[in-house]
Amino acid sequence: MNRKKQMSDRFLIGALLALAGGFMDAYTYLCRGGVFANAQPGNIVLFGIRIAEGNFWGSLFYLIPIAAFVVGIFAALLVRRHFQMSGFHWRQSVLLAEICITVGVAFIPYGEWTNAASNILISFVCSLQVQSFRKIEQKAMATTMCTGNLRSASESFFNFCVTKHKDALVSALIYTGIILFFIVGAVLGAWLTAFFSLRALLFASAVLIVIFFLLFVRHEEQKKESQHADQGV
Repeated sequence: MNRKKQMSDRFLIGALLALAGGFMDAYTYLCRGGVFANAQPGNIVLFGIRIAEGNFWGSLFYLIPIAAFVVGIFAALLVRRHFQMSGFHWRQSVLLAEICITVGVAFIPYGEWTNAASNILISFVCSLQVQSFRKIEQKAMATTMCTGNLRSASESFFNFCVTKHKDALVSALIYTGIILFFIVGAVLGAWLTAFFSLRALLFASAVLIVIFFLLFVRHEEQKKESQHADQGV
């Protein structure tokens, strides 16, 4: 498949993924016990703080989502290995898993243990996403966290100021755009969680469904283009 034409690399897909990523981070923090499902460095810091306080039991509340994130990376790699040679795009299978899990979590009741289970599942979802969608417009990028994107945006802006190359400016704007969509997702997450509580996560599910069908449409178009090329059309 021509990488330049892959829908999964397009800015639209990255923007929607970032929107969902920011939303899920706000949701778990506000509605599921103050845990960052996406930002594992934050959970690692909180894990260390609980240990320093002597609260070893409480530290597990942050360690479990970290472990779930690692498991999700392994799962994404296994899915890619399994589906890569099939007609079904492996990223679509990842999105299906994300959709099913987020819909399920939206109906898990609030509680100490149920929140822990919800955070595990959402951390798993976020790790699937970060491993499966690693490039936007052929640039290394994350859609579930902003630190790396912020560094790359700053570097690109600096390069543009020094060299005046248009490509550097375009790169800076792409990174900045993904960050802004992540922020918009966090804002929507805060607003909708305030109104709909646990069910607010269904908004993120809806965004993921849109992405799934966008990938499906583009994948079918590429299959037809390939068939026409083979037939000499």
